[in-house]
Amino acid sequence: MEVWPGDAYPLGATYDGNGTNFALYSEIAESVQLCLLDDDGVETRIDLTEVDGFVWHCFLPQIIPGQKYGYRVDGPNDPAAGHRCNPNKLLLDPYAKAVHGEIDWDQSLFGYNFGDEESRNDEDSAAHVMLGVVVSPFFDWDGDRKPRTPYHQSVIYEAHVKGLTQLHPDVPEDQRGTYAGVAHPAVISHLQKIGATAIELMPVHQFVNDSTLQDKGLSNYWGYNTIGFFAPQNTYCSTGDSGQQVQEFKAMVKELHLAGIEVILDVVYNHTAEGNHLGPTISFRGIDNASYYRLVEDDQRYYMDYTGTGNSLNVRNPHSLQLLMDSLRYWVTEMHVDGFRFDLASTLAREFYDVDKLSTFFELIQQDPVVSQVKLIAEPWDIGPGGYQVGNFPPQWTEWNGKYRDTVRDFWRGVPSTLGEFASRITGSSDLYEHSSRRPVASINFVTAHDGFTLRDLVSYNDKHNEANGEDNNDGESTNRSWNCGVEGPTDDPEVRTLRARQQRNYLATLLLSQGVPMIAHGDELGRTQEGNNNTYAQDSELSWINWEDADTPLLEFTAAVNKLRAEHPTFRRRRFFDGRPVVRADGEDLPDIKWLGADGTPMTPEDWDDDIAQSFGVFLNGYGIAGSDERGQPIRDSNFLQFFNPHHEDVDFTIPSTDYAPAWEAVLDTAGDHANTEALDAGSTITVAARSLLVLRAYEETPEADHSVAASLAAQTGSDDEAGTSKTGG
Repeated sequence: MEVWPGDAYPLGATYDGNGTNFALYSEIAESVQLCLLDDDGVETRIDLTEVDGFVWHCFLPQIIPGQKYGYRVDGPNDPAAGHRCNPNKLLLDPYAKAVHGEIDWDQSLFGYNFGDEESRNDEDSAAHVMLGVVVSPFFDWDGDRKPRTPYHQSVIYEAHVKGLTQLHPDVPEDQRGTYAGVAHPAVISHLQKIGATAIELMPVHQFVNDSTLQDKGLSNYWGYNTIGFFAPQNTYCSTGDSGQQVQEFKAMVKELHLAGIEVILDVVYNHTAEGNHLGPTISFRGIDNASYYRLVEDDQRYYMDYTGTGNSLNVRNPHSLQLLMDSLRYWVTEMHVDGFRFDLASTLAREFYDVDKLSTFFELIQQDPVVSQVKLIAEPWDIGPGGYQVGNFPPQWTEWNGKYRDTVRDFWRGVPSTLGEFASRITGSSDLYEHSSRRPVASINFVTAHDGFTLRDLVSYNDKHNEANGEDNNDGESTNRSWNCGVEGPTDDPEVRTLRARQQRNYLATLLLSQGVPMIAHGDELGRTQEGNNNTYAQDSELSWINWEDADTPLLEFTAAVNKLRAEHPTFRRRRFFDGRPVVRADGEDLPDIKWLGADGTPMTPEDWDDDIAQSFGVFLNGYGIAGSDERGQPIRDSNFLQFFNPHHEDVDFTIPSTDYAPAWEAVLDTAGDHANTEALDAGSTITVAARSLLVLRAYEETPEADHSVAASLAAQTGSDDEAGTSKTGG
């Protein structure tokens, strides 16, 4: 085979139309072989003799897309010193753009013999590994335009590729559970109906299925076990795993963009699927273990583990950081994604020991001209010391606001002394983000996510029911801040069912009308249940897939209606925090931008906030000038709104505040359904807000009946002409 020297950059296998360049980083390697495999598994080995800056490389003019390959790296095998090279192990390229096959957990994948971790195993692993695939970089992106939806207009829909589409009756069977299924018009139509502007896909980087789960008849359904940071998960492709997954993923992105929907990826850079010192040698471990992984300094046989998965990526090493940044740029520039949600992001900031927002990782993101311009969402915690970092990420980041989730859950289940924090959470959590010059959109608000109860289960179960996971119900979070409304699990009791329906609406309405960026977990708008299982990471089954045939249609329509209200009124999606100061109107009168009200319609006092028993309250939202200014610099006025929150178990009578706020009000949302289509309410009147419900009123403006007469039309035309200085009656 003809072998040319090639280039040290870019890393990975790069096809340019004339052949393929291969480049692999390993500082510890003494020799490297590129291994090409045909469809029968026959292996052709090529010694890489060109080395620049620890990058081993060559160019093969005969190699085209579809070629499967791996590497063999020879070098020191001294686990105590952190080195685990073994040329008998065929290794996956960390930069592989596509991956063929899966591993089968054969003994040969491990560097030691089972039962003796100090031994060395030299069995050849080639027949049992996943392989890299050379892919074509060419794709017809013609017409693709990224939506670039501003944060304050964004509504994120967290979804799983398979769980979202596997049971959808309108998606063809061969496309269910795949990227093509996500791009199907029926799925896109649903996203548009509920007002989602972005879909946040749970991990689609190539991941490994755990042997411990397979032994139980389960699988790693969620996918937080990455092995390939450039490759789309091959099992989510409807047409094959020899490069087709790249084309299908790109086609999905293009279709979502055409519908105005952004694509955000949940990425897992904090660890890899190779696990701890007893894990398999699949890729990084055999290429350059000490460069890619954070090792225990006193005994480098072992791995630092801030993630609970066995290892942590070594963010102190420039080549590990290069891998991370190259991966992020690749998904933005080549795959056209619009942002990332970083799993256990605190781990990436542990350059030394503590979480440090001045770490190299954050500096690289900050200065990168590509990655810094997309949506960056942190899961701001890990399991290491000081790992809970909500509110502490740098200014350009947004964060999953775990405090929002906890407080909103507590408020609606009636926990006392939550009033003050609830008020802070629904107004953008200024206590967390304003100090770093961030705005309300820094808060990604959510009540439920993939990890934990679904929304329906949140109001149906007090306790987790994870027996199906095979861990005696010991896995998963035990403190869920849930309330079953009086009965554990399914029930035919009409009062309980009605209350559960109302509670789901309370949560959704609160989420969508809070300041910040709302995130809906897939299926919550459809009443999806996991039968009380709050940790379905291993449940690739109907337990975790959306059952479209059993959808709660009224809840779906409610979600769409509330999101429409949010979209139409910038009052619910402010760009800046409330400050409580007066907003001067054109008529000279003024009202504060926000006002907290007691049940009697008067402003709340400090004593009201400190009352342990107080739960129900109202809030006035001033819409004047909230939408900015017109071309003449005049404030554009949105409607004023009143919100009445009543998590109490009894009805509460609220007094409509004085005419200073508005002469009259009309109901636009009532989670109890008592005030639909009612007449306008005058200031000073009383309205009953049902137990455990949320009522939203809009300032009433009477619309004059249109005059369609010929005279009125002529008068309107004359008036507009006069205004323009071209009156028909004047010269």
